[in-house]
Amino acid sequence: MSGGMNTISSVDPGSPAQAAGIAPGERLKAVNGSRVRDVLDYMYYTYDPDPEFTLERPDGSEYTVRLRKEEGRSAGLEFQEYLMDSARSCANNCIFCFVDQMPPGMRDTLYFKDDDVRLSFLTGSYLTLTNLGEREVQRVIDLKISPINVSVHTMKPSLRCMMLGNRHAGRGIELLKRFADAGIELNCQIVCCPGINDRYQLDYTMRALSHLAPAVKSVAVIPVGLTKFREGLYPIKPFDKMSARRTVRQVERFGERCFRRSGSRIFFCSDELYLKAGLEVPEDSFYQGYPQLENGVGMLRLLYKEFEDALAGARGPARGSHISIATGVSAAGTIIRLRDMAKRRFPEIDVRVYPIVNDFFGHTIDVAGLITGRDLISQLRGRDLGERLYITNRMLKDGENVLLDDVTVEDLTRELGVPVVPMDNGGEPLLDVFLS
Repeated sequence: MSGGMNTISSVDPGSPAQAAGIAPGERLKAVNGSRVRDVLDYMYYTYDPDPEFTLERPDGSEYTVRLRKEEGRSAGLEFQEYLMDSARSCANNCIFCFVDQMPPGMRDTLYFKDDDVRLSFLTGSYLTLTNLGEREVQRVIDLKISPINVSVHTMKPSLRCMMLGNRHAGRGIELLKRFADAGIELNCQIVCCPGINDRYQLDYTMRALSHLAPAVKSVAVIPVGLTKFREGLYPIKPFDKMSARRTVRQVERFGERCFRRSGSRIFFCSDELYLKAGLEVPEDSFYQGYPQLENGVGMLRLLYKEFEDALAGARGPARGSHISIATGVSAAGTIIRLRDMAKRRFPEIDVRVYPIVNDFFGHTIDVAGLITGRDLISQLRGRDLGERLYITNRMLKDGENVLLDDVTVEDLTRELGVPVVPMDNGGEPLLDVFLS
Protein backbone atom coordinates (compact mmCIF):
# COMPACT_ATOMS: atom_id res chain seq x y z
CA MET A 1 0.00 0.00 0.00
CA SER A 2 1.45 3.34 -1.08
CA GLY A 3 2.22 5.63 1.80
CA GLY A 4 -0.67 7.89 2.70
CA MET A 5 -2.78 7.16 -0.37
CA ASN A 6 -5.28 5.11 1.63
CA THR A 7 -5.41 7.75 4.33
CA ILE A 8 -8.90 8.96 5.13
CA SER A 9 -9.31 12.69 4.64
CA SER A 10 -12.92 13.02 5.81
CA VAL A 11 -15.89 11.01 7.02
CA ASP A 12 -19.37 11.96 5.83
CA PRO A 13 -21.70 13.05 8.65
CA GLY A 14 -24.36 10.46 9.39
CA SER A 15 -22.59 7.81 7.32
CA PRO A 16 -22.02 4.16 8.34
CA ALA A 17 -18.31 4.95 8.71
CA GLN A 18 -19.01 7.75 11.19
CA ALA A 19 -21.39 5.52 13.12
CA ALA A 20 -18.61 2.90 13.34
CA GLY A 21 -16.21 5.46 14.84
CA ILE A 22 -13.83 5.68 11.87
CA ALA A 23 -11.88 8.96 11.94
CA PRO A 24 -9.92 11.14 9.49
CA GLY A 25 -6.19 10.39 9.52
CA GLU A 26 -6.68 6.63 9.77
CA ARG A 27 -5.66 4.36 6.91
CA LEU A 28 -7.88 1.72 5.36
CA LYS A 29 -5.91 -1.51 4.95
CA ALA A 30 -8.47 -4.20 4.09
CA VAL A 31 -12.17 -4.91 3.65
CA ASN A 32 -13.49 -8.36 4.56
CA GLY A 33 -9.88 -9.51 4.76
CA SER A 34 -9.06 -8.43 1.19
CA ARG A 35 -6.31 -5.86 0.72
CA VAL A 36 -7.51 -2.53 -0.67
CA ARG A 37 -5.01 -1.35 -3.30
CA ASP A 38 -7.03 1.45 -4.88
CA VAL A 39 -10.47 2.98 -5.31
CA LEU A 40 -11.77 0.12 -7.44
CA ASP A 41 -10.99 -2.43 -4.74
CA TYR A 42 -12.63 -0.11 -2.22
CA MET A 43 -15.82 0.28 -4.29
CA TYR A 44 -16.02 -3.44 -5.07
CA TYR A 45 -15.42 -4.79 -1.56
CA THR A 46 -17.64 -2.24 0.18
CA TYR A 47 -20.67 -2.82 -2.05
CA ASP A 48 -21.91 -5.72 0.07
CA PRO A 49 -23.89 -5.13 3.30
CA ASP A 50 -22.13 -4.93 6.66
CA PRO A 51 -18.48 -5.06 5.49
CA GLU A 52 -15.63 -5.55 7.97
CA PHE A 53 -12.92 -2.84 7.81
CA THR A 54 -9.32 -3.21 8.97
CA LEU A 55 -7.80 0.18 9.74
CA GLU A 56 -4.54 1.62 10.98
CA ARG A 57 -4.51 4.53 13.42
CA PRO A 58 -1.91 7.34 13.12
CA ASP A 59 0.08 5.72 15.97
CA GLY A 60 0.44 2.51 13.94
CA SER A 61 -2.01 0.38 15.90
CA GLU A 62 -4.61 -1.58 13.97
CA TYR A 63 -8.23 -2.40 14.69
CA THR A 64 -11.16 -4.05 12.95
CA VAL A 65 -14.73 -2.78 12.86
CA ARG A 66 -17.90 -3.94 11.13
CA LEU A 67 -20.02 -1.29 9.41
CA ARG A 68 -23.79 -1.50 9.47
CA LYS A 69 -25.00 -0.55 6.02
CA GLU A 70 -27.30 -1.65 3.21
CA GLU A 71 -26.02 -3.25 0.02
CA GLY A 72 -24.76 -0.63 -2.41
CA ARG A 73 -24.81 2.23 0.09
CA SER A 74 -21.62 4.26 0.38
CA ALA A 75 -19.58 3.75 3.52
CA GLY A 76 -19.01 7.50 3.63
CA LEU A 77 -15.23 7.78 3.39
CA GLU A 78 -13.15 10.25 1.38
CA PHE A 79 -9.43 9.69 0.83
CA GLN A 80 -6.45 11.98 0.45
CA GLU A 81 -5.92 10.62 -3.08
CA TYR A 82 -8.99 10.11 -5.26
CA LEU A 83 -7.64 6.89 -6.79
CA MET A 84 -6.00 5.81 -3.50
CA ASP A 85 -3.00 5.30 -5.79
CA SER A 86 -0.97 7.23 -8.37
CA ALA A 87 -2.62 7.78 -11.76
CA ARG A 88 -0.97 5.73 -14.50
CA SER A 89 0.63 7.72 -17.26
CA CYS A 90 0.53 6.93 -20.96
CA ALA A 91 3.23 4.67 -22.40
CA ASN A 92 2.62 5.74 -26.00
CA ASN A 93 3.98 8.31 -28.41
CA CYS A 94 0.89 8.79 -30.56
CA ILE A 95 1.41 10.58 -33.85
CA PHE A 96 -1.68 12.74 -33.16
CA CYS A 97 -1.27 13.34 -29.41
CA PHE A 98 -2.70 16.74 -28.50
CA VAL A 99 -0.46 17.08 -25.45
CA ASP A 100 2.61 16.90 -27.70
CA GLN A 101 1.14 19.81 -29.66
CA MET A 102 1.00 22.13 -26.65
CA PRO A 103 3.38 25.06 -26.36
CA PRO A 104 5.81 25.21 -23.42
CA GLY A 105 5.12 27.27 -20.35
CA MET A 106 1.60 26.13 -19.49
CA ARG A 107 0.58 24.61 -16.14
CA ASP A 108 2.07 21.19 -15.42
CA THR A 109 -1.24 19.31 -15.27
CA LEU A 110 -1.89 20.04 -18.96
CA TYR A 111 1.14 17.95 -19.92
CA PHE A 112 0.17 14.84 -17.97
CA LYS A 113 -1.10 12.00 -20.18
CA ASP A 114 -3.20 9.58 -18.18
CA ASP A 115 -3.96 6.09 -19.45
CA ASP A 116 -5.66 4.54 -16.45
CA VAL A 117 -8.41 1.93 -16.51
CA ARG A 118 -9.70 3.20 -13.19
CA LEU A 119 -10.17 6.73 -14.51
CA SER A 120 -11.87 5.29 -17.56
CA PHE A 121 -14.45 3.56 -15.37
CA LEU A 122 -14.85 6.41 -12.88
CA THR A 123 -14.61 9.54 -15.02
CA GLY A 124 -15.11 8.36 -18.60
CA SER A 125 -11.57 9.04 -19.80
CA TYR A 126 -10.19 6.91 -22.62
CA LEU A 127 -7.36 4.39 -22.38
CA THR A 128 -5.32 2.54 -24.99
CA LEU A 129 -4.82 -0.80 -23.14
CA THR A 130 -1.05 -0.62 -23.72
CA ASN A 131 0.04 -0.38 -20.08
CA LEU A 132 -2.13 -3.10 -18.50
CA GLY A 133 -0.34 -6.06 -16.99
CA GLU A 134 -1.99 -9.46 -16.84
CA ARG A 135 -2.96 -9.00 -13.18
CA GLU A 136 -4.73 -5.74 -14.03
CA VAL A 137 -6.47 -7.28 -17.05
CA GLN A 138 -7.75 -10.15 -14.95
CA ARG A 139 -8.94 -7.76 -12.25
CA VAL A 140 -11.04 -5.86 -14.81
CA ILE A 141 -12.64 -9.16 -15.79
CA ASP A 142 -13.04 -10.52 -12.25
CA LEU A 143 -14.48 -7.30 -10.82
CA LYS A 144 -16.61 -6.70 -13.93
CA ILE A 145 -15.27 -3.16 -14.26
CA SER A 146 -17.70 -1.88 -16.86
CA PRO A 147 -18.11 0.14 -18.94
CA ILE A 148 -14.62 1.20 -19.94
CA ASN A 149 -13.69 3.56 -22.75
CA VAL A 150 -11.00 2.56 -25.24
CA SER A 151 -9.06 4.59 -27.79
CA VAL A 152 -8.88 2.08 -30.62
CA HIS A 153 -8.00 4.13 -33.75
CA THR A 154 -7.46 1.01 -35.82
CA MET A 155 -7.96 -2.74 -35.46
CA LYS A 156 -4.95 -3.52 -37.64
CA PRO A 157 -2.09 -4.40 -35.21
CA SER A 158 0.81 -3.06 -37.29
CA LEU A 159 -0.96 0.22 -38.01
CA ARG A 160 -1.92 0.61 -34.36
CA CYS A 161 1.71 0.15 -33.33
CA MET A 162 2.70 2.90 -35.77
CA MET A 163 -0.07 5.32 -34.77
CA LEU A 164 0.49 4.86 -31.03
CA GLY A 165 4.27 4.85 -31.32
CA ASN A 166 4.39 1.68 -29.24
CA ARG A 167 5.57 -1.66 -30.58
CA HIS A 168 3.29 -3.44 -28.10
CA ALA A 169 0.14 -1.53 -29.08
CA GLY A 170 -1.20 -4.43 -31.15
CA ARG A 171 -1.75 -6.37 -27.92
CA GLY A 172 -4.49 -3.91 -27.05
CA ILE A 173 -6.61 -5.35 -29.85
CA GLU A 174 -6.41 -8.80 -28.25
CA LEU A 175 -7.30 -7.32 -24.86
CA LEU A 176 -10.29 -5.60 -26.42
CA LYS A 177 -11.49 -9.00 -27.63
CA ARG A 178 -10.88 -10.57 -24.20
CA PHE A 179 -12.90 -7.88 -22.49
CA ALA A 180 -15.70 -8.27 -25.01
CA ASP A 181 -15.75 -12.05 -24.50
CA ALA A 182 -15.95 -11.45 -20.73
CA GLY A 183 -19.02 -9.23 -21.14
CA ILE A 184 -17.28 -5.94 -20.32
CA GLU A 185 -19.15 -3.09 -21.98
CA LEU A 186 -16.91 -0.96 -24.20
CA ASN A 187 -17.28 2.51 -25.64
CA CYS A 188 -14.60 3.21 -28.24
CA GLN A 189 -13.16 6.12 -30.14
CA ILE A 190 -11.29 6.43 -33.42
CA VAL A 191 -9.20 9.54 -33.95
CA CYS A 192 -9.34 9.64 -37.73
CA CYS A 193 -6.28 10.90 -39.60
CA PRO A 194 -6.63 11.49 -43.36
CA GLY A 195 -4.43 9.17 -45.40
CA ILE A 196 -3.56 7.02 -42.37
CA ASN A 197 -6.56 5.28 -40.80
CA ASP A 198 -9.44 6.57 -42.91
CA ARG A 199 -11.13 5.13 -46.03
CA TYR A 200 -10.47 1.38 -46.40
CA GLN A 201 -8.61 1.25 -43.07
CA LEU A 202 -11.63 2.78 -41.37
CA ASP A 203 -13.90 0.24 -43.05
CA TYR A 204 -11.70 -2.57 -41.75
CA THR A 205 -11.76 -1.15 -38.22
CA MET A 206 -15.52 -0.66 -38.18
CA ARG A 207 -16.10 -4.20 -39.41
CA ALA A 208 -13.78 -5.66 -36.77
CA LEU A 209 -15.38 -3.65 -33.97
CA SER A 210 -18.89 -4.50 -35.12
CA HIS A 211 -18.02 -8.18 -34.67
CA LEU A 212 -17.47 -7.43 -30.96
CA ALA A 213 -21.03 -6.16 -30.50
CA PRO A 214 -23.00 -6.11 -28.28
CA ALA A 215 -20.03 -5.66 -25.92
CA VAL A 216 -18.93 -2.70 -28.06
CA LYS A 217 -21.82 -0.36 -27.35
CA SER A 218 -20.74 2.71 -29.30
CA VAL A 219 -17.84 4.08 -31.36
CA ALA A 220 -17.10 7.75 -31.99
CA VAL A 221 -15.18 8.77 -35.11
CA ILE A 222 -13.39 12.04 -34.39
CA PRO A 223 -11.28 14.20 -36.72
CA VAL A 224 -7.65 14.59 -35.68
CA GLY A 225 -6.97 17.88 -33.90
CA LEU A 226 -3.88 19.67 -35.19
CA THR A 227 -2.40 22.75 -33.55
CA LYS A 228 0.28 25.03 -35.00
CA PHE A 229 2.84 23.54 -32.60
CA ARG A 230 3.76 20.45 -34.65
CA GLU A 231 7.38 21.10 -35.53
CA GLY A 232 9.26 17.79 -35.56
CA LEU A 233 6.08 15.72 -35.23
CA TYR A 234 4.66 13.17 -37.66
CA PRO A 235 3.19 14.91 -40.73
CA ILE A 236 -0.62 14.66 -40.70
CA LYS A 237 -3.02 16.34 -43.07
CA PRO A 238 -6.08 18.04 -41.60
CA PHE A 239 -9.56 17.22 -42.81
CA ASP A 240 -10.93 19.43 -45.55
CA LYS A 241 -14.56 19.68 -46.62
CA MET A 242 -14.30 16.87 -49.18
CA SER A 243 -12.50 14.35 -46.95
CA ALA A 244 -14.80 15.17 -44.01
CA ARG A 245 -17.90 14.68 -46.13
CA ARG A 246 -16.58 11.37 -47.48
CA THR A 247 -15.86 10.11 -43.97
CA VAL A 248 -19.26 11.16 -42.61
CA ARG A 249 -21.05 9.34 -45.42
CA GLN A 250 -18.85 6.27 -44.96
CA VAL A 251 -19.59 6.05 -41.24
CA GLU A 252 -23.30 6.75 -41.73
CA ARG A 253 -23.60 3.96 -44.32
CA PHE A 254 -21.87 1.46 -42.08
CA GLY A 255 -23.90 2.56 -39.07
CA GLU A 256 -27.11 2.09 -41.06
CA ARG A 257 -26.12 -1.49 -41.88
CA CYS A 258 -25.47 -2.13 -38.18
CA PHE A 259 -28.85 -0.62 -37.33
CA ARG A 260 -30.70 -2.84 -39.77
CA ARG A 261 -28.89 -5.90 -38.42
CA SER A 262 -28.98 -5.27 -34.67
CA GLY A 263 -31.08 -2.19 -33.94
CA SER A 264 -28.04 -0.07 -33.03
CA ARG A 265 -25.91 2.13 -35.26
CA ILE A 266 -22.89 1.67 -32.98
CA PHE A 267 -20.80 4.10 -35.10
CA PHE A 268 -21.24 7.88 -34.96
CA CYS A 269 -19.26 10.84 -36.27
CA SER A 270 -18.54 13.76 -34.01
CA ASP A 271 -20.29 17.08 -34.63
CA GLU A 272 -16.94 18.52 -35.65
CA LEU A 273 -16.79 16.23 -38.67
CA TYR A 274 -20.28 17.33 -39.76
CA LEU A 275 -19.27 20.97 -39.42
CA LYS A 276 -16.07 20.45 -41.41
CA ALA A 277 -18.13 18.67 -44.07
CA GLY A 278 -20.67 21.48 -44.23
CA LEU A 279 -23.46 19.06 -43.32
CA GLU A 280 -26.35 19.37 -40.89
CA VAL A 281 -26.07 17.17 -37.82
CA PRO A 282 -28.64 14.34 -37.80
CA GLU A 283 -31.95 14.42 -35.97
CA ASP A 284 -32.40 13.51 -32.33
CA SER A 285 -33.52 9.91 -32.96
CA PHE A 286 -30.32 9.18 -34.90
CA TYR A 287 -28.18 9.35 -31.75
CA GLN A 288 -29.98 6.61 -29.80
CA GLY A 289 -29.66 8.19 -26.39
CA TYR A 290 -26.37 10.03 -27.05
CA PRO A 291 -23.88 7.41 -25.82
CA GLN A 292 -20.88 9.43 -27.04
CA LEU A 293 -21.89 12.90 -25.92
CA GLU A 294 -18.61 13.59 -24.13
CA ASN A 295 -16.82 12.97 -27.43
CA GLY A 296 -18.83 15.74 -29.06
CA VAL A 297 -21.20 13.30 -30.79
CA GLY A 298 -24.68 14.80 -31.02
CA MET A 299 -23.91 17.70 -28.70
CA LEU A 300 -25.30 20.28 -31.13
CA ARG A 301 -28.46 18.28 -31.83
CA LEU A 302 -29.08 17.82 -28.12
CA LEU A 303 -28.58 21.55 -27.64
CA TYR A 304 -31.19 22.23 -30.32
CA LYS A 305 -33.64 19.81 -28.74
CA GLU A 306 -33.20 21.16 -25.22
CA PHE A 307 -33.45 24.73 -26.51
CA GLU A 308 -36.65 24.05 -28.48
CA ASP A 309 -38.22 22.32 -25.48
CA ALA A 310 -37.27 25.22 -23.21
CA LEU A 311 -38.51 27.80 -25.71
CA ALA A 312 -41.88 26.04 -26.03
CA GLY A 313 -42.46 26.50 -22.31
CA ALA A 314 -40.91 29.96 -21.94
CA ARG A 315 -42.92 32.90 -20.68
CA GLY A 316 -42.07 36.43 -21.72
CA PRO A 317 -41.32 39.10 -22.19
CA ALA A 318 -37.53 38.97 -22.23
CA ARG A 319 -35.76 41.62 -20.21
CA GLY A 320 -34.02 42.80 -23.34
CA SER A 321 -30.62 43.32 -21.73
CA HIS A 322 -27.85 44.15 -24.18
CA ILE A 323 -25.41 41.27 -23.64
CA SER A 324 -22.85 39.22 -25.58
CA ILE A 325 -21.66 35.62 -25.85
CA ALA A 326 -18.18 34.48 -26.87
CA THR A 327 -17.76 30.98 -28.23
CA GLY A 328 -15.68 28.88 -30.61
CA VAL A 329 -15.95 29.27 -34.36
CA SER A 330 -17.51 25.81 -34.73
CA ALA A 331 -20.42 26.51 -32.37
CA ALA A 332 -21.02 30.17 -33.26
CA GLY A 333 -23.36 29.45 -36.17
CA THR A 334 -25.54 27.25 -33.97
CA ILE A 335 -25.70 29.85 -31.18
CA ILE A 336 -26.69 32.52 -33.72
CA ARG A 337 -29.44 30.32 -35.18
CA LEU A 338 -30.84 29.61 -31.74
CA ARG A 339 -30.71 33.28 -30.84
CA ASP A 340 -32.63 34.17 -34.01
CA MET A 341 -35.17 31.42 -33.26
CA ALA A 342 -35.78 32.89 -29.82
CA LYS A 343 -35.85 36.43 -31.18
CA ARG A 344 -38.75 35.60 -33.49
CA ARG A 345 -40.80 34.91 -30.37
CA PHE A 346 -39.20 37.51 -28.12
CA PRO A 347 -38.18 40.45 -30.35
CA GLU A 348 -36.73 42.36 -27.40
CA ILE A 349 -33.79 39.91 -27.16
CA ASP A 350 -30.53 41.83 -27.68
CA VAL A 351 -27.60 39.38 -27.84
CA ARG A 352 -24.39 39.61 -29.85
CA VAL A 353 -22.44 36.44 -30.58
CA TYR A 354 -18.68 36.67 -31.07
CA PRO A 355 -16.85 33.72 -32.69
CA ILE A 356 -13.33 33.58 -31.26
CA VAL A 357 -10.62 32.55 -33.70
CA ASN A 358 -8.02 30.37 -31.99
CA ASP A 359 -4.81 32.32 -32.55
CA PHE A 360 -3.17 30.54 -29.61
CA PHE A 361 -3.35 26.94 -30.87
CA GLY A 362 -3.96 27.71 -34.53
CA HIS A 363 -7.00 28.31 -36.69
CA THR A 364 -7.67 24.61 -37.29
CA ILE A 365 -8.72 24.40 -33.62
CA ASP A 366 -12.23 25.84 -33.47
CA VAL A 367 -13.96 24.40 -30.39
CA ALA A 368 -14.95 26.55 -27.41
CA GLY A 369 -13.19 24.33 -24.86
CA LEU A 370 -9.74 25.25 -26.22
CA ILE A 371 -10.15 29.01 -26.26
CA THR A 372 -7.63 30.88 -24.14
CA GLY A 373 -8.03 34.01 -22.10
CA ARG A 374 -5.52 35.94 -24.16
CA ASP A 375 -7.50 35.26 -27.36
CA LEU A 376 -10.67 36.45 -25.67
CA ILE A 377 -8.96 39.62 -24.51
CA SER A 378 -7.21 40.42 -27.80
CA GLN A 379 -10.30 39.84 -29.95
CA LEU A 380 -12.93 41.41 -27.68
CA ARG A 381 -11.16 44.42 -26.19
CA GLY A 382 -12.89 47.55 -27.48
CA ARG A 383 -15.90 45.64 -28.88
CA ASP A 384 -19.49 46.37 -27.94
CA LEU A 385 -20.02 43.70 -25.27
CA GLY A 386 -23.09 45.24 -23.67
CA GLU A 387 -23.84 44.83 -19.99
CA ARG A 388 -22.28 41.36 -19.60
CA LEU A 389 -20.17 38.86 -21.53
CA TYR A 390 -21.06 35.18 -21.21
CA ILE A 391 -18.63 32.35 -21.85
CA THR A 392 -19.26 28.60 -21.65
CA ASN A 393 -17.85 26.88 -18.59
CA ARG A 394 -16.20 24.42 -21.01
CA MET A 395 -13.49 27.08 -21.33
CA LEU A 396 -12.68 26.74 -17.63
CA LYS A 397 -10.69 24.26 -15.62
CA ASP A 398 -13.13 21.94 -13.89
CA GLY A 399 -14.42 23.55 -10.72
CA GLU A 400 -12.29 26.68 -11.11
CA ASN A 401 -12.51 30.10 -12.75
CA VAL A 402 -9.33 29.74 -14.79
CA LEU A 403 -8.81 29.19 -18.52
CA LEU A 404 -6.17 27.07 -20.25
CA ASP A 405 -3.55 29.82 -20.16
CA ASP A 406 -4.19 30.60 -16.47
CA VAL A 407 -6.13 33.77 -17.25
CA THR A 408 -8.98 33.98 -14.73
CA VAL A 409 -12.54 35.15 -15.16
CA GLU A 410 -11.63 38.06 -12.91
CA ASP A 411 -8.76 38.93 -15.26
CA LEU A 412 -11.17 38.92 -18.22
CA THR A 413 -13.61 41.17 -16.37
CA ARG A 414 -10.85 43.64 -15.59
CA GLU A 415 -9.35 43.64 -19.10
CA LEU A 416 -12.64 43.83 -21.00
CA GLY A 417 -14.41 46.28 -18.71
CA VAL A 418 -17.63 44.26 -18.32
CA PRO A 419 -18.64 41.43 -16.02
CA VAL A 420 -17.67 38.07 -17.55
CA VAL A 421 -20.10 35.32 -16.55
CA PRO A 422 -19.53 31.58 -17.10
CA MET A 423 -22.73 29.83 -18.17
CA ASP A 424 -23.79 26.23 -17.87
CA ASN A 425 -24.07 24.09 -20.97
CA GLY A 426 -27.41 23.06 -22.40
CA GLY A 427 -30.41 24.51 -24.18
CA GLU A 428 -32.29 25.75 -21.11
CA PRO A 429 -29.32 27.70 -19.63
CA LEU A 430 -28.69 29.23 -23.07
CA LEU A 431 -32.29 30.40 -23.35
CA ASP A 432 -32.09 31.84 -19.84
CA VAL A 433 -29.10 33.91 -20.99
CA PHE A 434 -30.97 35.12 -24.07
CA LEU A 435 -33.95 36.17 -21.94
CA SER A 436 -31.88 37.82 -19.20
